[in-house]
This record gives sequence, structure tokens and C-alpha cells, in this order.
Amino acid sequence: TIVIYYVDAATHRGGDGTKARPFKWINDAAQIALPGDEIIVAPGVYREYVNPKNAGTEEAPIVYRSEKPLAAVITGAEPVKNWEHYEGDVWLAKIPNGLFGDYNPYVQTVWGDWYFSPISVHTGEIYLNGHSMYEMQKLEDVLNPQPYVPSWEEPEQTLYQWYTVQEGNTTLLYANFRGADPNKENVEINVRRNCFYPDKTGVGYITLSGFTVKQAATTWAPPTAYQEGMIGPHWSKGWVIEDCEVSDSKCCGISLGKYLQPNNENKWSRFVTKDGT
Repeated sequence: TIVIYYVDAATHRGGDGTKARPFKWINDAAQIALPGDEIIVAPGVYREYVNPKNAGTEEAPIVYRSEKPLAAVITGAEPVKNWEHYEGDVWLAKIPNGLFGDYNPYVQTVWGDWYFSPISVHTGEIYLNGHSMYEMQKLEDVLNPQPYVPSWEEPEQTLYQWYTVQEGNTTLLYANFRGADPNKENVEINVRRNCFYPDKTGVGYITLSGFTVKQAATTWAPPTAYQEGMIGPHWSKGWVIEDCEVSDSKCCGISLGKYLQPNNENKWSRFVTKDGT
């Protein structure tokens, strides 16, 4: 029997997935959907990691569909409203590391085979009203920002800068909001590593249709090692990703492979024993 499940972020308490009592979270449906089932997602912001459990089949894929094109938003970010004024235009937020679980984007740096950069940047990010800010290496740089002239955007945008450091079990975020009050604006930070991505391989024949997907703390996806994406089949087949708007993944937006091989991960970067080519 084919089942249609309904999801609505606006519901006060998650139901059983029926139209009258929809789930509150997409991932609730993702844990029980079977081949041929369809998940209809109402407009809203879904701050969650969707981890599809079951595969569809070639004849009967599992379909995830935004009820209104691009109106269902899956995001890996969370809002931050506990900013304290620090100095000048710079504010400080103290984030308990428990928020991040076992993956802290403000500890994890972008790294891997084929990645070459003179500076170290984290997979975390700060967004002011949807605009990604610029991570700096020193607090002094954030206190006295200088424009990055080669920026593809207006150089003025590069003055919105941030810096992070660890203090015990707390992540400290310093950000220069250029006169804006972050407690009155929409300020978000990367929290989740992926948005729509099975944690195991072989979850085939999934369709993702019409979603806005954004703001994940992905790390580098080299051809010689594990390739994660904000969206991805994780080494599965038969996927359709259509009519989606994908943005603000730290590294990879959509990944089609490569599965994790613990004994073969980033050998060139770690041991200089296996050339990246």
C-alpha cells in the first residue's frame, strides 16, 4: 500500500503523518517511508538533518516533495540571540558545545587531499540576514576590519567578519556586524554537517523535489577520499534531485559519492604516501 505522509513545521506537536495530524519533522517521515511512498512538506523552515532510512525501487521511488516550490526550507543552521556587546561593532556569543553533538564546526577545519590553502578556516559559518560573513584568523582583524579588494561581491561586504576560539566546553564567536544589533537581526550559525543525506550507503531511488536547502558545515570532498555533501545519495543510485535551490554549503552542495574507507582516507594529506593524482 502506497502511503502519503504530510509534514508541517507549523504544527505545535508532531502527529502521525496524516493530513489532519502531520509530522513536525521531515526526518520522522524519512524513518518510516517505504518504496512508492510520498512525503509532502508544507512551507516552513525545517532546522534538521534528514537521514533517509529506507531505499525506494526503480519502479517505486520514495519521493520527498515541497508542497509549494522552494517554500520548504531545510537548513543546517540555528539562530543565535544571546549576543553580548564586546567592543565597537564587535559582539560576542558563547555557544555550549553540546549544541553541536559529536561534530563541532568551530573546531573542524576544512581539510583533505587536493585542498591547498595558506590559511585554516572552519566548516562553521555566521550569517547576517542570510549573507555569509568572513572568518578571520585573529580577533584583532575583526576589531579593525579591512576590505578584501578581490572579493567577487562588493568589497564592503567583506568587512562583516568573525573569529572563533574554544574556551573549555564553550565555543566563543566574535563577529563584527558593522553597526547592526545581532539580537534584533536574523543571525544564524552552521550547526549540522549535512541536511539531506543518508548516513549509510545503498539507500537508492530517492527523489528530492522543490526544496530550498542551505547552510551546512560540510568539509572538503576530494576525489581520493570520503565525499560528503549538504545533499547527497552517499554512494547510492537512482536518485533524482530536481527543482531545488541549493546554497551556502561550506564546501560541497551536492555530492554523488565517494563512500568512507577508514584505512584509505586522505593518505596524501595525512602521511604524504599516496599522491592526490
